[in-house]
Amino acid sequence: MGYDFVIAGGGSAACVAAMRLVREFGYSVLLLERGPASTNRLMAMPAGYMKYLAREDYLEMHKTVPQPQLGGRAPIVPVGKALGGGSAVNAMVYMRGQAEDYDGWAAGLGNSGEWSYADMLPHFTGIEANSRFNDPFHGIGGNLRVSDPGHLSPTTEHFLLAAQGLGHAYNPDFNGARQAGVGIMQHTYGQWGRYKERSDARKAFLDDLANEKRLTIVTGARVDRIMVENGRAVGLVYDKDGATHTTRAEREVLVAAGTYNSAKLMLLSGIGPAAQLRAHDIDVVANIAGVGQNLQDHHEVPVIATTKDPSGYFGQDQGWNMVRNGLQYLLFNSGPVTTTGIEACLFFDPDGGERPTIQLYCAPIVYLDRDVSAAKPTWGVTFTSCLLRPKARGSVTLRSADPRDQPLVDCNFFGDADDLRLTIKALETARQLLETEPFKSRIAEELLPGAAVMADPAALERYCGQTVKTNYHPVGTLRMGLDSDPSAVVGPDLRVRGIEGLRVIDCSIMPAIVSGNTNAPAMAIGSKAASLIAASYG
Repeated sequence: MGYDFVIAGGGSAACVAAMRLVREFGYSVLLLERGPASTNRLMAMPAGYMKYLAREDYLEMHKTVPQPQLGGRAPIVPVGKALGGGSAVNAMVYMRGQAEDYDGWAAGLGNSGEWSYADMLPHFTGIEANSRFNDPFHGIGGNLRVSDPGHLSPTTEHFLLAAQGLGHAYNPDFNGARQAGVGIMQHTYGQWGRYKERSDARKAFLDDLANEKRLTIVTGARVDRIMVENGRAVGLVYDKDGATHTTRAEREVLVAAGTYNSAKLMLLSGIGPAAQLRAHDIDVVANIAGVGQNLQDHHEVPVIATTKDPSGYFGQDQGWNMVRNGLQYLLFNSGPVTTTGIEACLFFDPDGGERPTIQLYCAPIVYLDRDVSAAKPTWGVTFTSCLLRPKARGSVTLRSADPRDQPLVDCNFFGDADDLRLTIKALETARQLLETEPFKSRIAEELLPGAAVMADPAALERYCGQTVKTNYHPVGTLRMGLDSDPSAVVGPDLRVRGIEGLRVIDCSIMPAIVSGNTNAPAMAIGSKAASLIAASYG
């Protein structure tokens, strides 16, 4: 059976694009997703994702190649593996980034009128159903529930007050007129029937199409290759239950497998740097040097302290606390289960500029990544300083020609000296928060990095290398650019250079990472892609 469009990948961007192509434009679509059709009931609860952060039920764990600048560490970067992609497993923060991000894309594309902030804003507002804001920056008529946390920790409130005590203005809406300041982050969850639940891309955009004959969804399907005939993409080869299948696209093949796996799929299909392809005995279909290059990801380094009183979320998912909180949620739709635990952040520039370069999160618990054991979970607070626009660039290359193998991911965290410099300056601000009321009188001990490490530049650099972790936002490996740009993989219309009938529609097309969490931009890219595709066919 043929379809107008076949989509490789079922993440956030793919779900939005599929919904619009089917519902608004009347096309037939086949969506292929390697993960399951849904997650479990626990993942629907706002706090439920915490139980799965270190598990592989719905995550694919990519271990990066050893990083010399991190003392040989190889940080792990998980990506979603379920229908809905990252939106099904993430901490649900709804953040768009800065207007300058999108205007910067547009400038790099010759201001073609496609990708500026003004162009992208309708794609954000059009899919949004915000529970608090209804203004030029927000929509209320879309499918995606967006709301404030259902519960705030006292530690979060202390963070808001301490940041204002340091001179940072309170910001009620990070997706409004300005991003700078401290405030509560909105999340992609809201009321679904009786309960406040995760609003992932599957639930928001595909469930209403369950009886739509023009949409076919196949899960448990690993896409292995794009079929190209006479310079045109005509379909996909995929594996399901150990058997190989093929499907054809009457109009176009759309790639939306995520920043790592979209690049991997292109390379396996013979689209990429010729030398790399030949090294794996893959026939060169299109020699495009930029495939797999330009990898960017937000990364963060923590400041951690214990508190005198049990005011955060430590132990709230265990024993009697878990039972009590679960009952409060089931009976009253309230309590700690209605929050992701990451409720507030501060956007600022340690260098004093007006445009933020750091997103400093407040986690009301002592928390470190899985490969760091310098501090054990307990009552406390963790400030993580996320670098918004890292200068370093990494890459994704093939490990082998076997589709079952993960690609080689070189994250290159702190590959640029200025990334480390800004991160260290942000740590200084985080430590100042601990010394500002109402935190100061409530902090028992600073665990990491501590005054001794902060006073020793060599020790501080080692600390950053030992503790830096991903913020789960890889982008950029199939970057968008003009035909005159030799490193560009797709044009402003998202068509792959040199191949007809093939587009990329996920975050891998970003020329530069946005200054904020990437799930909302992924959905906007999917919406934008649908408009571009429909415009191509009148």
